Amino acid sequence: MKISIINGPNLNLLGKRETDIYGNMPFEEYLETLKKKYANIEVSYFQSNVEGELVNELQRIGFEYDGIILNAGAYTHTSVAIGDAVAAIKTPVVEVHISNVHAREDFRKFSYLSGKAVGSIFGLGLKGYELAMEYLVSK
Repeated sequence: MKISIINGPNLNLLGKRETDIYGNMPFEEYLETLKKKYANIEVSYFQSNVEGELVNELQRIGFEYDGIILNAGAYTHTSVAIGDAVAAIKTPVVEVHISNVHAREDFRKFSYLSGKAVGSIFGLGLKGYELAMEYLVSK
């Protein structure tokens, strides 16, 4: 089984930025714990601050992987292109957000991804990635 985690803009700064919202752990460190927990799963990771690169990655893996965990960051609320890419691929996508976007600014309450993803997880910190992994592994 192959699962990809795709993170969008500013998620490369986890552990450094707004630690009161996003916590103190760099994502790469958390990723290692996930890989250990799911040692029998091939887990790949991609992060970009560039919208088109995220679309390219979704298209590249979207017909060959068994699942995608996508945190598109702020592009969630602005990118029709990323939403269209999620709709165009066959691989199921779980949308994840570390913070509870519905408890933040009004513009964050809308997602171009939610209606195209198989499910969405908000506000559970990095644990949301593990929950998404559990769901995808169970399918």
